[in-house]
Amino acid sequence: MEVKKALSKYKYPIEYELNPTEIEKGSNWVTLKLKNIGNETLNDLDVQLHSADTYNLSVFGSWFYGAGQHVAKLGSKEESKLLFQVNGIGSADVYATVKGRKDGKHFWWESSWTSIHVSDEKAYLESLLVLSNPYTTIGQTISAEATIKGLRKNGGLKLEFWVETPSGKNEQQAAIDIKELPVGEKARYTAEFTPKETGRYSVYAYLYDEWRRIDHKMNYIYAQKQ
Repeated sequence: MEVKKALSKYKYPIEYELNPTEIEKGSNWVTLKLKNIGNETLNDLDVQLHSADTYNLSVFGSWFYGAGQHVAKLGSKEESKLLFQVNGIGSADVYATVKGRKDGKHFWWESSWTSIHVSDEKAYLESLLVLSNPYTTIGQTISAEATIKGLRKNGGLKLEFWVETPSGKNEQQAAIDIKELPVGEKARYTAEFTPKETGRYSVYAYLYDEWRRIDHKMNYIYAQKQ
């Protein structure tokens, strides 16, 4: 499996890093490092780590603080390293939230998403794109494109595209059997659909290893009359 180094990310007033981003199946510990890159002291911080896919990965925090962690004070240029326990059966995106006080006032901070991969997985969905503007028109056929990356020797993978219409009906658009994907290489697959009613369409891509769903992505498109 491709080895990844921890990547520091920035969203003012916090620099953050999650390590490791590759885990074994089952229970693991990950460290969330926070650094105050602003000039004001941050106080009474409630720090949470959230899974965007609770089927594949659950976050339990530490034995001491449950699902979250508390930081009493984080001064300018100071760092804090927080432990979270996670249980993974598959890859998932996670993100951190922080609420507390800055300069005597309440503030809310939320990170971007970071992917955690389980070491024995064959592949993962890197992205799902709807190849259109955010808005399209009824009757115009559009494409959804999923990019899959191989992680280890594979075979038996299947990709499904589904679309939920504005009226709430879920319709399968394609089911694709994937040939062996070399380790580290990417492949793109597309499915087409034609909106027939106005409103928001939710587009889903599901990646399966035999019968087990190992990853999924979602995107949106809005359809309106011409």
